[in-house]
Amino acid sequence: MTRVKRGTTAHRRHRKIISAAKGYRGLRSTTFCQAKNAVMKAGTNAYRDRRLKKRTFRSLWITRINAACRKNGISYSRFMNALLRSDIQIDRKMLAELAVHNEQAFNAIVEKAKATM
Repeated sequence: MTRVKRGTTAHRRHRKIISAAKGYRGLRSTTFCQAKNAVMKAGTNAYRDRRLKKRTFRSLWITRINAACRKNGISYSRFMNALLRSDIQIDRKMLAELAVHNEQAFNAIVEKAKATM
């Protein structure tokens, strides 16, 4: 049976990890052992934070809507209930955009929702 040398396979695997660690500081970008740990940790954080980002943005939208609602003399929870009752179906992302960039349109929505209370 012939001898199989696996140097090229290991080198390719190491190079893949090292290139993924490009831009890291110190030995994390050059040494395989350090780079492997750093890349694994970065991947874990990225996976977790992709899900966390959705929660964070929803919280931000709710905060912005609440601030705009309070300017119009209504709380966030009462406003959302009024939207539900008046059958206005605008998601929180769009409501937050209107509250920040187009206050007149947001005020009109608030008044329309208040009318059904």
